[in-house]
Amino acid sequence: MSFDFSLLIIALGLALILEGLPYFLFAERMPRILRILLEQPPAALRKIGVVALLLGLGLVYLGRQL
Repeated sequence: MSFDFSLLIIALGLALILEGLPYFLFAERMPRILRILLEQPPAALRKIGVVALLLGLGLVYLGRQL
């Protein structure tokens, strides 16, 4: 089993695209959204994080099965 660095670079590029997309599409709303997130307790942020993590893992699993 060899490691595919090109796949890693593609995955990082896609992650950066997905991270930057909300700032590009909703630049006017992002400061308000970030303030709302700042006001959330750590437990709520962890729940958001674990849901995003599980969705990401599910998508990776689905993509590997196709």
